[in-house]
Amino acid sequence: MKHASISRRSFVAGIGAAASLSQMPRALAMMASSKFHLAVISDEIAPDFDHSCSVAANDFGLGWVELRTIWGKNLVDADDATLAKAEQVLAKYKLRVTDIASPLFKVDFPGASKSKERTKEGNFGVKETAEPSSEAVFKKQDEVLEKCIALAKRFKTDRIRCFDFWRLDDQAPYRAAINAKLQAAAEVCAKNNLVLVLENEYACNTATGRESGKTLSGVKSKSFMLNWDPGNAVARGETDAFPGGWNAIPKDRIGHCHCKDAVRTNTPAGFEWRPVGDGIIDWVAQFKAFNQIGYSHAVSLETHWHGPQGPEASTRTSMAGLKKDLALAEA
Repeated sequence: MKHASISRRSFVAGIGAAASLSQMPRALAMMASSKFHLAVISDEIAPDFDHSCSVAANDFGLGWVELRTIWGKNLVDADDATLAKAEQVLAKYKLRVTDIASPLFKVDFPGASKSKERTKEGNFGVKETAEPSSEAVFKKQDEVLEKCIALAKRFKTDRIRCFDFWRLDDQAPYRAAINAKLQAAAEVCAKNNLVLVLENEYACNTATGRESGKTLSGVKSKSFMLNWDPGNAVARGETDAFPGGWNAIPKDRIGHCHCKDAVRTNTPAGFEWRPVGDGIIDWVAQFKAFNQIGYSHAVSLETHWHGPQGPEASTRTSMAGLKKDLALAEA
């Protein structure tokens, strides 16, 4: 583990993660010399959106949240009344939205074999109870994109997160077609003054920093950027996600970042999530690198690690780790 002289366990034990976070003012969350927006994916705290926003604003001192699910429902499936309620909650806590963390293109690619990485949830953004064909799912994504554009405008954000389909054993025969679909979606976003940010996802075709560099070179749209996630890169086996994977990414194409931590293991999955600061990612160096390039978009905590006390406590621990590493980067 990194930073052995100031371990996560000793930090949490010494000051108490929850107590320390509740005492941190909003100014600390933003960090004076950092230009990016510190945020959290709200449902990583709890399904209840109001409670999650209260924790984000009042305990974490944040001014931003990332929206994925609210009250247990994916944002793209929420009805108007639920969305209106979410708007009221955001206003109550004076929170702004970094992006719409949509499930766009986290589906099978048509004509390809079913991915081994495809999760039990199947194809995201598709409501049918019966298993639809990959072609039907693919066509459905145009509707998902339209919903995401409407959501982005409603929640006053210029960013929509997407993926590039469940990972294939051999993506080479399909890569040009995948890139063409991403390019077309980015062009639709551009017409709406929005940016499409591709998350490098360990279960999808662009998983690592090096793969991200290749995908960005193949999708030229200026409205197509990367949601850089070094934790996902580690999960796919890129143990040098920073700096190795990072060095492969064109810095002017980074439009969002997810912060979590992981270690490689001798398990069937090959990895496990860890609290921020307890894995192999050097977040202090990553934050310094963001400052060096003048990064001005969001860094959003995506906890993923679930400790014995549950998601909220785990997110509090990881947010404490994130802020500690951020403070070390600013020192």
